[in-house]
Amino acid sequence: MSKLFSPIKLGPLDLPNRIVIAPMCQYSAQDGFPTDWHMIHLGHLALSGAALLIIEATAVEPEGRITADDLGIWSDEHVAALEPVVAAMRRYAPVKIAMQLGHAGRKASSEVPWEGGANVPVGHARGWQTVAPSSLPHAEGETVPVALDRAGLQRVKDNFVAAARRADALGLDAIEIHGAHGYLLHQFLSPLANQRDDEYGGSLENRMRFPLEVFQAIRAAVSGEMVVGMRISASDWVEGGWDVEQSAVLAKELDKLGCQFIHVSSGGVSPRQQIPLSPGYQIDFAARIKREVAMPVIGVGLITEPKHAEAIVQDGQADMVALARAMLYDPRWPWHAAAELGATVTAPPQYWRSQPREHKNLFGDTRLGQR
Repeated sequence: MSKLFSPIKLGPLDLPNRIVIAPMCQYSAQDGFPTDWHMIHLGHLALSGAALLIIEATAVEPEGRITADDLGIWSDEHVAALEPVVAAMRRYAPVKIAMQLGHAGRKASSEVPWEGGANVPVGHARGWQTVAPSSLPHAEGETVPVALDRAGLQRVKDNFVAAARRADALGLDAIEIHGAHGYLLHQFLSPLANQRDDEYGGSLENRMRFPLEVFQAIRAAVSGEMVVGMRISASDWVEGGWDVEQSAVLAKELDKLGCQFIHVSSGGVSPRQQIPLSPGYQIDFAARIKREVAMPVIGVGLITEPKHAEAIVQDGQADMVALARAMLYDPRWPWHAAAELGATVTAPPQYWRSQPREHKNLFGDTRLGQR
């Protein structure tokens, strides 16, 4: 029996397998609103057979977008625009749907990756003033962010809560709070980005305070059926930065507060990072955190081979495996993994005829007839 294709629960949410489609920014929205691209892209991935699809980082306020083309959920109009996309996925696929709620902080006001991804200065048509824990730019020569004062902190927290309520009203199954990849909540955690001298800076307890406050506020604001988890960067990959031992402390605090999953990534807060890329290069971080918490741990990072994903969950390094680029390259990755591992995966009946002869039970109990 394949453990990768065995069921698991995230809080009250039942999942038929342990494959997650990680959130991947598409930089294809208009004023935060989804476009036809989102209908095609998300609908495509919804048919993959993965258990959980996490919609890309979705900004909780306009200033929190990574680029001017990011998806947003800062108004009820954005919810209305997303409703047909979610309804289409629900109509044709049993996949559970989450949304990653994010704020880019000092890494906001960027150009899209295929235009170089550079910082867009204030005053440019596609740029704006950024905010952060401290007035420290991400890299030399980039926009200096405004340090959030008490009113700014409250505004950001309120906007996270309002966005979470909208995600709940949209009928999604889960929320992933973005605390990774050098964006705002990660900036609070990392001493490389956070040099405040108030209760939100300095000690580990203080640097964790705002991310934990945001989690608590969201958890209290949404329904009990809504699963709430967090994505973190377990290491800055920079000497003196955020590291896996601090991440373990954060994970334990989240566990105490009722966090229902933690998605373990790394990096993003500093251009000085030195990341030794290799298949599964972040899985040791997931395994370290898994030893500290009761909630399910999602591992991610250059996982492309089914047997590798199977070994990760079989060995107890992570409870679930997330794929991003590999899923873009092969949107039927879960089908191919199930075939290789001798498992069964859900496919829409319109595609049953594609089941290979040598894998007669790949799609389960299928019946086809034609005159």
